[in-house]
Amino acid sequence: MILIKLNKTADTACLFLTALIWGLTFVWQLQASDVLGTFTFISVRFFLGAVSLIPVIYIFERDPVTAKDYKITVLAGIAAGLILFTAASLQQIGIAYTGSAGKAGFITGLYMILVPVLGVFFGRKTSVLTWAGAVSAVLGLYLLSVQNASSIEAGDIILFIGAFFWAGHIFIIDRFAKRIKVIRFSMVQFITCGVLSAACALIFENITLSGISDGIVPILFCGLLSTGLAYTLQIIGQKGVDPPKAAIIFSLETLFSAIGGAILLGEKMSTRGYAGCAFIFAGIIVSQITVNRKAIC
Repeated sequence: MILIKLNKTADTACLFLTALIWGLTFVWQLQASDVLGTFTFISVRFFLGAVSLIPVIYIFERDPVTAKDYKITVLAGIAAGLILFTAASLQQIGIAYTGSAGKAGFITGLYMILVPVLGVFFGRKTSVLTWAGAVSAVLGLYLLSVQNASSIEAGDIILFIGAFFWAGHIFIIDRFAKRIKVIRFSMVQFITCGVLSAACALIFENITLSGISDGIVPILFCGLLSTGLAYTLQIIGQKGVDPPKAAIIFSLETLFSAIGGAILLGEKMSTRGYAGCAFIFAGIIVSQITVNRKAIC
């Protein structure tokens, strides 16, 4: 007999909520881009996210930390922060060259396929249903994000390289999620990303208090919710969900960004876009199904 069951509900729910918050973040990132430089926005956002976790750590992680746990948490957090900074930077640079947010979203979303592919090289097995779900979700992303296909540009290559780092970020969290203090790990990676972004902002951008003041609403949303809350939920959720399946759930980010744009910015979705949404949902449902074969006595 074949028994079909879904993955752990709580872990999956954390990843769904993460994708929802990240999707809505695109709306506020567009608002922030008018008044803040890329690295300035990233640095302020991640520093605010780190600060927001101080009371959370005090409430939920007050237990003593051994020297070994502390070392693993800090080193893993720094490594994740380096990858996060690289991925976010390549994405912003690629978008500037490509000139198409939809196309950039699709190329970035290719990390869904890269995760199971890279997993093969790390000796991880991926089920046929997960592969089918990933293909369906990528097709959905294409229909939802790319309206007109064109030749490959320099920005496309940069975005594709960035997709490897987004995949790497998922893998490093999976590698350490069960061995670290989750919230402290989040804080370390945020500080690392914030410091690197601030250094780049001081070199390449003109930082002004007026710009930060004008972008306070996007900064608060992205810093507190998208960074402080969502990235922490990602780590919690990935404790019980395999990287390939987590990556497919994160593809909802594109769907939620389209919904947020329609509701908050008055953007309209085409029939092609609705078809893309259907393929994404189908891919997620298929990928979350586990088939167990049990013999009946």
